[in-house]
Amino acid sequence: MILAGKTGIGATPETSAIQFRDVTQLAGIRFAHNNGAFGKKFLPETMGPGAAFIDYDNDGWPDIFLVNGMDWPGHVQKHSTPRLYHNNHDGTFTDVTHKAGLDVEMFGLGVAVGDYDNDGYDDLFVTAFGQSRLFHNNGNGTFTDVTQRAGLLGPKEFSSSAAWVDYDKDGHLDLVVGNYVQWSPETDLYCTLDGKNKSYCTPESYKGTSVRLWRNRRNGTFEDATQKVGLGDPTSKTLGVAVLDFDNDGWPDLLFSNDTQPNKLYRNNGNGTFTEKAVVAGIAFSEDGVARAGMGVDAADYDHSGFPSLLITNFSNQMVSLYHNEGKGLFVDEAPRSEIGRASLLTLGFGCFFFDYDLDGWPDVVVANGHIDADIQRVQANVKYAMPPHLFRNVGKGKFEEVTKSLGSAFASPRVGRGAAYADINNDGRLDLLLSTNGGPVYLFRNEAQGAAASNRSLRIKLIGTKSNRNGIGATVRLTASGETQSQMLRSGSSYLSASELVLTFGLARNEKADTIEIRWPSGQLDHLSNVPAGQTITVTEAKGISSTRQFGKQ
Repeated sequence: MILAGKTGIGATPETSAIQFRDVTQLAGIRFAHNNGAFGKKFLPETMGPGAAFIDYDNDGWPDIFLVNGMDWPGHVQKHSTPRLYHNNHDGTFTDVTHKAGLDVEMFGLGVAVGDYDNDGYDDLFVTAFGQSRLFHNNGNGTFTDVTQRAGLLGPKEFSSSAAWVDYDKDGHLDLVVGNYVQWSPETDLYCTLDGKNKSYCTPESYKGTSVRLWRNRRNGTFEDATQKVGLGDPTSKTLGVAVLDFDNDGWPDLLFSNDTQPNKLYRNNGNGTFTEKAVVAGIAFSEDGVARAGMGVDAADYDHSGFPSLLITNFSNQMVSLYHNEGKGLFVDEAPRSEIGRASLLTLGFGCFFFDYDLDGWPDVVVANGHIDADIQRVQANVKYAMPPHLFRNVGKGKFEEVTKSLGSAFASPRVGRGAAYADINNDGRLDLLLSTNGGPVYLFRNEAQGAAASNRSLRIKLIGTKSNRNGIGATVRLTASGETQSQMLRSGSSYLSASELVLTFGLARNEKADTIEIRWPSGQLDHLSNVPAGQTITVTEAKGISSTRQFGKQ
């Protein structure tokens, strides 16, 4: 046991018994991402695909949606579409793409999951190079492309991450979409790493473009409210979108990670407009005042302060940013003084999020890594194209230690990582991982615990809004057990191009129950629960309390 602490892995006996087992083949997931690359080095080929968990049939078992690209016109060699895999409740998944009506060819990049029409079934918004699309969930296992009907047809952009958010708290989800740069095959520029061969240009070569905010008109259609709400900024080069309430005023704010442009933090003024605060908040630049290459984003209360802090992945030689929320509208980047910064100096991160992988009640951090250009090693010997992910265990007091190598050789293998999402795929109360790669397979990892690590408990909470949006997106849950209070907001977006399940998982360590749970809904409704046993998923309906429970299975 003493040795484990001396190997540099930093794993205590309790956590070294957790493995992320690669169950992709076992689960029946056969997917290869088509990024369309044919030698011309077009910029969208580098982006990689998003991946999502969506319980599209409401059976309580998360299904998997995988975004896909397509071949470029004039270079068509194969037909490729997104993929929807149904969770069969036994560790396997079935490809139901055709049956669901989702075998649509598009240069897809990102995905956001949410129930925009409050009919009880989660819908899919898929961002793209070209026309992004909205697929309405019909509730019978099929989806309909309603892009035109919903008023979303028209803008052909280079869209990246997206999130559902009820920014005006009218009970209907609005849609925020990040856009990258102004690029087309016709305006493609020649860049080179070695002076001899064409390489992918950095975004600095191209003009930026504004994010978009689509306001839900409550009749199945959307209006472009970007300028009206104050989000129109043509210099942005957005890759990541996170929803958070950084000042705890009950209104959802927006964080955008920008690539070679300053990050943006828009405070929701509560009157249908936003004010940009990133520079005064201290998150626009690195400590030395440089705009970094921001990729993925997330926000969570990792230190039980009651305020959400920020995680932003950056380019190699830039470190991951861990902006701690000081509680007065100010953030301080803790990464340079922590293992998170030191370990991520040479890696290039994309998908990232806070999640409690060991269920000890303290949110941990995962980062999917991978470079842009396969030729990078010819130019920078110490930077690789395929890279292992990072998993940083939260050891309390704001400190993290890297435990990647202790989680199994499959998980710690190098890959060209992009998207990352989490869900509990087998109803055991532990969070499993889905990682996508650029131009390659996806990986599904099952969280398995043995020995002492297996005795940590959890409680999962699914929300059903009545006055608020049906998903309960934007609700904040504060859970207290044995004197420690954790807070989580149910949110869409985060990570990179990806969507995690819309269920909150609280690690309770050895506690058998949550003493108190307080739910603050977007409508302002406050619900209180007490003495809720661990080991189950509870469904809480707004203003009514617990409407159903399901015990974790033993499998």
